[in-house]
Amino acid sequence: MAEQKGFFRDMPKPLLKPVYWPVWLGVFFIKLATMLPYRAQLLIGRCLGLLLYRLARGRRNIVEVNIDLCFPEKTAGERAQLVRQTFIDNGIGIMETMIAWFRPRDYLLERTTFHGLEKITEVQKQGKGVLLLGGHYTMLDLSGALITNHIDACVSYRPQDNPAMDYVVQRGRERLYEDCFTRKDIRGFIRALKKGGILWYAQDQDFGRKNSVFVDFFGIPTATITATSRIAKAGNAVVLPLTYFRREDNSGYDITVHDALPIPSGDDIEDARLANAFLEQQIRQHPSQYLWLHKRFKTRPDKSEKKGGLYRS
Repeated sequence: MAEQKGFFRDMPKPLLKPVYWPVWLGVFFIKLATMLPYRAQLLIGRCLGLLLYRLARGRRNIVEVNIDLCFPEKTAGERAQLVRQTFIDNGIGIMETMIAWFRPRDYLLERTTFHGLEKITEVQKQGKGVLLLGGHYTMLDLSGALITNHIDACVSYRPQDNPAMDYVVQRGRERLYEDCFTRKDIRGFIRALKKGGILWYAQDQDFGRKNSVFVDFFGIPTATITATSRIAKAGNAVVLPLTYFRREDNSGYDITVHDALPIPSGDDIEDARLANAFLEQQIRQHPSQYLWLHKRFKTRPDKSEKKGGLYRS
């Protein structure tokens, strides 16, 4: 677990180019905001979310499509309110991410209740690795900062397209985890698990048709990668689902390690279906605390359908 020394001093010189100044300006101001009292941080996150709700019309269209597809049982007014609340919670999530990257790991620890951490210890006593199957809930990075007060874990991540933002993400996560693997470093995942380590992993984004199967997610055939089964099998790991939510009254957080899923079962399609069903069950409890800003249904089973066609406004 790397300490964050000289965040800006160690920054590669090409990232000082003016093209990246908007990123550094945003990081600077949000970093300052992480020094404020917690209630003020929540307020700033809420305002940021509402600002994005008003200005980011493209993203709002994505959220609206996702919510309409996944919650047809809700009225139009209820879905509109859920879209707005999703932006608020994701705005707070941005603030929580910066807290994770720039504040001590034990900041907000007293506001956090952990459930089921002993399940990880029990698996490791058996000489097996632990694949913590998470999801893209809004407090993903903050939960990492909190849970690594109790366990050492590795994490997978997708490099950012913007080099400056990628530097921020990588430095932020390096200070929290034993190791950070890019999502394509399957060998790194397996090595860590074979040593009896802990890997934090999520399969709930659309990575295209390759290495994916189409299984239901909120009743919609959804491209879902099958790597979870292969990694768990090759790494001799037990799959423990992990959830992390901010309490509805904003009093703190609940981080829960759930009972093991029977993955791998030998049937990658059934495993993907089971993981999606668990994720859906958890999201329904806190629907606005999920990353609906992602084009989850971008790839469709029918190859004749244009990629991302569902999201064309």
